[in-house]
Amino acid sequence: LYIGTSSWLTCHVPFKKTSPEYNMATIPSAIPGRYLVGNEHETAGYCLTYLRDKVFYPKDAITPEGAPADAYQKFNELAASVPAGSDKLIFTPWLIGERTPVEDHTIRGGFFNMSLSTTRAHMVRSVFEGVAYNSRWLLEAVEDFIGKKIPRINMIGGGARSDLWCQIHADVLNREILQVEDAIQANVRGVALLAGVSLGRFKFKDISSRVAIQKTYHPNPANRRIYDELYAEFKNVYAAHKKIHERLNKDPV
Repeated sequence: LYIGTSSWLTCHVPFKKTSPEYNMATIPSAIPGRYLVGNEHETAGYCLTYLRDKVFYPKDAITPEGAPADAYQKFNELAASVPAGSDKLIFTPWLIGERTPVEDHTIRGGFFNMSLSTTRAHMVRSVFEGVAYNSRWLLEAVEDFIGKKIPRINMIGGGARSDLWCQIHADVLNREILQVEDAIQANVRGVALLAGVSLGRFKFKDISSRVAIQKTYHPNPANRRIYDELYAEFKNVYAAHKKIHERLNKDPV
């Protein structure tokens, strides 16, 4: 699972397949006889960037200095101060439409179920959780697509550097999350590992043992009920607002 500006969830499979239902397909991989599952979420980590640069710290009359250098660390601290489920505030991360498991360029994001008790700490945590709900939506589609349950997931990208976000994903997905060491450099390391295979230094079957795992996050059973409830409502938000967003954001004639 990659959580960066966008996100995706992939694995190797021994077959070619296309799913118009999920807007998902397999593509050739570097491993002979294997294919990679291809999919994408348009905005993931960028939702935090949006919150930082467009909502909390825009360079405007209120905050002309812009965001502090440690804004993301402050986001982690704020999010950790709020209970799981953000007191039932739900964020939908579809800031520029979505691709998988639905192809919908008109859907848009937002905060749902705000009240006078909602704080910006709730808003930050709900963004962490909303991206994780979207990851769960994608996981369900991927598991149906490959016909197999994925018991544990390696997490990479800038989002994987957040211990809190890794734990939230473990809780929401109800899966073990393995935080890959130096997660933001995963692509570069992958190229080096493929080069090692090409040079005959080791074989494809040896690659997994050369991927260092920094920490493993286990689902917290205490959060199961609230996250199952809010995930169901997360999908209901999409279904209930789909037609509204189609009308508001339809392509100009």
